[in-house]
Amino acid sequence: MAKSIKKIQKKKTTNKKYALLSVYDKTGILEIAKIIQDLGYEIISTGGTAKTLTNGEIKVTPVQNITGNPECFDGRMKTISFQIEGGILYNRNKTSHVNDARKLKVPAIDIVICNLYPFEKTIQKKSVKLNNAIENIDIGGPVMVRSAAKNFKSVLIIVDPNDYTRVGELLKINKVDLKMRQSLAAKAFAHTAFYDSQIGKFLRRNAISAEEISIPGRKVSDLRYGENPHQTATFYLHPNTNSPLGKLKKMAGRDLSLINLTDINAGLESVKGFSEITAAVIKHNSPCGLALGKTSREALERAIEADPESAFGGVIVLNNLIDINAAKVIAGFKKAGRGNFDIIAAPKIDRNAFEYLKDIRESMGIYIFGKIPGKSNDNINIKWLNGGFVIQNGDEIKKGLSKWKVATKKKPTKLQLIQMEIAWKFISRIRSNSVIIVDGKLPMTRGIGSGQTSRFRSTAIALEQAGKFTEGGVLASDSFFPFDDSVKLAAKYKVNAIIQQGGSINDSASITAADKAGISMVFTGRRAFWH
Repeated sequence: MAKSIKKIQKKKTTNKKYALLSVYDKTGILEIAKIIQDLGYEIISTGGTAKTLTNGEIKVTPVQNITGNPECFDGRMKTISFQIEGGILYNRNKTSHVNDARKLKVPAIDIVICNLYPFEKTIQKKSVKLNNAIENIDIGGPVMVRSAAKNFKSVLIIVDPNDYTRVGELLKINKVDLKMRQSLAAKAFAHTAFYDSQIGKFLRRNAISAEEISIPGRKVSDLRYGENPHQTATFYLHPNTNSPLGKLKKMAGRDLSLINLTDINAGLESVKGFSEITAAVIKHNSPCGLALGKTSREALERAIEADPESAFGGVIVLNNLIDINAAKVIAGFKKAGRGNFDIIAAPKIDRNAFEYLKDIRESMGIYIFGKIPGKSNDNINIKWLNGGFVIQNGDEIKKGLSKWKVATKKKPTKLQLIQMEIAWKFISRIRSNSVIIVDGKLPMTRGIGSGQTSRFRSTAIALEQAGKFTEGGVLASDSFFPFDDSVKLAAKYKVNAIIQQGGSINDSASITAADKAGISMVFTGRRAFWH
């Protein structure tokens, strides 16, 4: 047997070597094709790729010379054939496969370079029609890619133009080893899975109830570390997302860890629902200070003042330009001995402010992310679980005044309603269970009790933190009060107005306690949990 295999291998070396090149993205294809040609491979190619190679003085064998059939059905049929797929798939180490290939005149296609029709680019257009999207679903490409990836021990598969230079140099010196082949095969399977997941999502339109689902993600960057320094982490984004995180750009300072990134995200979630200038100070994925202002400086001053103790080491996110006046607020926090900030992120930072901020703290990360879109184009929310995940519709922050119900004898004033609306928006992006105190007049938090297992404890924390600012303040709860204890405690601190979900079987007890204290209380009829 060993002798017969040696004979086959000897005969095989006299046969032609083939490489199949069929790419939509022509970046770098001429350079890698030249290397392959110089190594003695006969290049098989299709349509536009063949034209590019021929124009670049690369000799090409048209794919129809191998398949025996012309391209047809408007290009839907080109490479799918017994000759092509057989030439990629047959096992070079099996005598029967080698004999069959010789008998059936199947060429040995040892290199496949392929990338796919631009489905992702096609569907990012808002005006895309279904038929146009369908015509940009690649069929032959994935078949070739998967065939080559399956047979990676014999066939080299390259799907990413970024790999051409590295692989080309190794091909020249015959140093493409099995480890690299397997790595490129893994990348190829990931590539087709990513491609198909977008098609499924586009055609399905509703990912919430599908029986099977894949979530596509494209790598943005490696992170400095994960939640802790001993954990590695990588940042991915969905294709075609309009998330500001897709435009996040470091201007100076530290690279991002997972916590830095999730804090920026929490800040974006907190400020994006406001047309007014808004600032958030984030610690451990939840706000410790939120405020609106007529200027970035005013909003930032208020957000920091809401809880200066917690602001130490925090992340600042604004929905407006950081100018020199806002930058001086950050410097003033350090000069006053209150501490430093780890990250600052905003749509833009003007030149003077940037130069000023760089000198405050060398390691402070300074980031910009461009304009925040009015509405997300990917309104789903994923919660990761042990071994899986839950997908839900996103909870967009909306105005709800028309559906609110005044539950108490005392009606809220016009100013209280304004403050209630601000408070409800604030609390919708604060970790549950949460209760917050918003200033009676200024659009800013004064106390935040978040992430507690007891709503009464959340209330106590928020009131204690707010201190003297509870008098005349607005209390917001992200759900109902199952008992009247929190309302009675708020009354002791002289809170004037409460906004909550309502709907508890004990609503009457809470209403009675509010009426007794002369507090106006509004029910939203909608919960605002954020986990």
